[in-house]
Amino acid sequence: MTHSLEQHLAGCVILVTAERRSTELASALERRGAVIRHAPSLSMLPLDDDVALAAATRSVIDDPPDIVVATTGIGFRSWIDSAESLGLGDELLAVLGRARIVARGPKARGAIQAAGLNADWVAESETSTELAEFLLAEGVDGRNIAIQYHGSGADGIDELFRAAGARVQTVIVYRWGPPRDPALVVEWAARTAAGEVDAVVFTSAPAAAAWIDATGDGAAREQLVDMFSSGAVTAFAVGPITAAPLRAVGIDPVVPSRGRLGALVREVISHFADRADGPITTVVGSLVVRNARAVLDGEPLPLSPSSFAVLRALARRPGVVVSRDALLAELPGEAVTPHAVDVTIGRLRETLGDPAVIRTVVRRGYRLDPLEEPA
Repeated sequence: MTHSLEQHLAGCVILVTAERRSTELASALERRGAVIRHAPSLSMLPLDDDVALAAATRSVIDDPPDIVVATTGIGFRSWIDSAESLGLGDELLAVLGRARIVARGPKARGAIQAAGLNADWVAESETSTELAEFLLAEGVDGRNIAIQYHGSGADGIDELFRAAGARVQTVIVYRWGPPRDPALVVEWAARTAAGEVDAVVFTSAPAAAAWIDATGDGAAREQLVDMFSSGAVTAFAVGPITAAPLRAVGIDPVVPSRGRLGALVREVISHFADRADGPITTVVGSLVVRNARAVLDGEPLPLSPSSFAVLRALARRPGVVVSRDALLAELPGEAVTPHAVDVTIGRLRETLGDPAVIRTVVRRGYRLDPLEEPA
């Protein structure tokens, strides 16, 4: 079946754990029909007004490095922006242009190119280990190396270079801080474990690790991991480094082949377009039922909480009879009776526009009837 791009994420609840570029990510997913929940597990604290950053920038200009290590795209871009705000942009770019620049991954390379510079070498694994091994194999004795730190530090490569005889200048542009709303992070971790989320998206390893820490331990962690393992919730990570903290606890995320935000969005869309629980072809059209809403031929259905709960239960197993008692257990609230199921089914049929969509099976219950497609 051919799907419209706009319908692929219809009704999906997607949790975004990033603070940086979260608006861009959320907008791209919302355009495809997703319902976004935002609970950043870390905050990014920029230091562009910090005296230490200004001093480090002037030091690099006054003592030009032979080698410049760019560890993150956001860090390198922010460094250039900070230098421009200090009136040092042209001087810094001139110094960097004469140095050999190495990048810890494609995103750092992109920032280097955006500044009008060229990366001489890129660690495709996006690890500081690969970067350090490359430079140490060439020899750094007597070399002046400037390292733009990422939010969690330099991963010890500054000490390795110093031990090998290099002079090292450090440039700290930003650092990771605690989440701005820790309770919100914990709440959405719990709601993910309860099955209220279709996907969780991660764009940095520190944020992924912090989210895992916020999920608690013991039974709570086990329940959460089980949700991912069962396929009820899908994790997406922008690259293998971001995926590592998730894999360490038993969550196997979907990772795009290229570590870019656009590639991550396309991976999310493709995943839900290809899922077996995608659109259900019925006599009234293509029906998609996710955690947030039901969509019929691209249009959200105006359903009450009770009608949506019953439809979602039926849509989990199209063509299979669901008992009245099982549907009764799905209804919200406490003051419900078996008759409430029949009333809800009636209203649901009316909304769908054709009673044949939901069949009554005498003495057994109800089933959502998919329309068999021609072979």
